[in-house]
Amino acid sequence: MQPLLSQACWDTLYMVGWSTVIAVVGGLPLGILLVLTERGGLLQNVVANKVIGQIVNIARSMPFIILMVALMGFTRWVTGTTIGRDAAIVPLAIGAIPFFARLVETAVREVDGGLVEAVQSMGGNTWTVVRKVLVPEALPSLIASTTTTVVALIGYTAMAGTVGAGGLGDIAIRYGYQRFETDLMWITVAILAVVISLIQFAGDLAARSLHRRGNRSGAAPRLRLLKASAPTTGTVQTTTE
Repeated sequence: MQPLLSQACWDTLYMVGWSTVIAVVGGLPLGILLVLTERGGLLQNVVANKVIGQIVNIARSMPFIILMVALMGFTRWVTGTTIGRDAAIVPLAIGAIPFFARLVETAVREVDGGLVEAVQSMGGNTWTVVRKVLVPEALPSLIASTTTTVVALIGYTAMAGTVGAGGLGDIAIRYGYQRFETDLMWITVAILAVVISLIQFAGDLAARSLHRRGNRSGAAPRLRLLKASAPTTGTVQTTTE
């Protein structure tokens, strides 16, 4: 069973890895847009904010197993099949994007508004605020959010195994449940527990490291750095540190 378990571990990591990349690429701008378009945001647009928010809420409220079945036609159109690890990436990524977007929204909202006002007073536009303030300042929380998303995706891959996606979930269902091989079932559970623990440890370590580095640097040096890199238009308003 060792080659079978090794291949299943690789399939699980493959699905989770690509799904995470797509979720981050799609969810990060979506979460930032939710913050920018809210009432009082830099791109305030209440109608757009409500529409985007409702779409995200509807996508998040759908159980993954139902979402996977509902997207079979789209999955076949994208990958040419509905079975296998490549096909599983499609519903995994689509299900993770709104989940990650809400985590990004929460993380970005925690950024100190004084830094945003400082960049604006220096002539920085919305893109400058996002690139120089919102993303860098929220980076520790964003890493923690990514870790949470990865852990959730590992759980989703187990459900994807029920429809032939492969991975450890498929091994647990086909051999541990259908063939009553209880030992193999517990082995897959142990492997998943170890993988999740390692991912959580690495994510927490990275987030804490960035958080400590940010606390040591303080707000004043960050403001000076932003002042040096921010574009200026005409007279720059002096900010107090």
